[in-house]
Amino acid sequence: MTHIRKLAWASALALAAGIAAPAAADEIVFAHGANPGNPRYDAADMFAALVEQYSGGTWTVNVAPSATLGDDAEMITSVQAGVINMTANSQGAFSQVVPEVGALGLPFLFAELPAAWEVLDGPIGEELDGLAREHGMVILGWWDNGIRHITHVEAHMATPADIEGMKIRTPPDRATIDAFEALGANPAPLAWSELPTALRNGTFEGQENPLTNIYSARLHEITPYISLSAHKYEGTPIIASLDWWEGLSDGEREVIQRAVTEAGWYQRGRSMIDAVTLVATLESEGAQFAEVDTEAFKAATAGVYDAWQAELGDFVTRLRAAADEAAQ
Repeated sequence: MTHIRKLAWASALALAAGIAAPAAADEIVFAHGANPGNPRYDAADMFAALVEQYSGGTWTVNVAPSATLGDDAEMITSVQAGVINMTANSQGAFSQVVPEVGALGLPFLFAELPAAWEVLDGPIGEELDGLAREHGMVILGWWDNGIRHITHVEAHMATPADIEGMKIRTPPDRATIDAFEALGANPAPLAWSELPTALRNGTFEGQENPLTNIYSARLHEITPYISLSAHKYEGTPIIASLDWWEGLSDGEREVIQRAVTEAGWYQRGRSMIDAVTLVATLESEGAQFAEVDTEAFKAATAGVYDAWQAELGDFVTRLRAAADEAAQ
């Protein structure tokens, strides 16, 4: 199991030149954007180890972390083109291809992580996989990207009135942008890798992410005021090239699927633990926490559902019903 460097540059150059450079048949290129310390980073390494173990060394996995092969949108394009085999990606970037994925991030849809996992592991997840296949990809599972909170450079965002006019970075995710526009903020998408610099130079006053991402990227050192808004959930789709996947034998697919699922158990567990334990850790490093007026936030963002319902129709109805059932 190695982190590729030369392959990263070769693939990047191939992309720039419009040249497809698929990996060797016995090697899986698995790309993601997380940095060391993030559960996604560690789970990707675990996935690599499990594939090699379960295949008896027939398959090796080269893990390309930290956006080495491009940002999330670029990694999705590379998977579609067959340049890389798999990516642990983001809900926002993937929703640019499969809009229904974006609905998973509608405001306050999931209050607890297990409810989100139950929905993603059920018929809704199967439906999203079917939609992904129409675009040359297959969803092998859903890892986690947590329930998200708002951070700011100098104040807490405890009520919708506090949000008005706030310059806030979001992922390239329409549901997030729609929610913050409804709150009167000035949201704008930006690549994850560019966020710390944009916060330091004042392009944004704050951002929103789960505590895991805030801590692993040291964002609390720039935006120490953390408002526990829990305004949305975000998953991490594990995406593979459909052509590559269908070219594997049943046994090979079984090995890879098993490794995705088992590494996902670890990754989800880490995400849940971090959501609780990182509060004390962040406080010890200078972060200041505040609760928010959740009901006021829900009321202010309720109209977002109407717009998404008008666009996606029955899918939003079924998603909300599934979320309500999972919460019981």
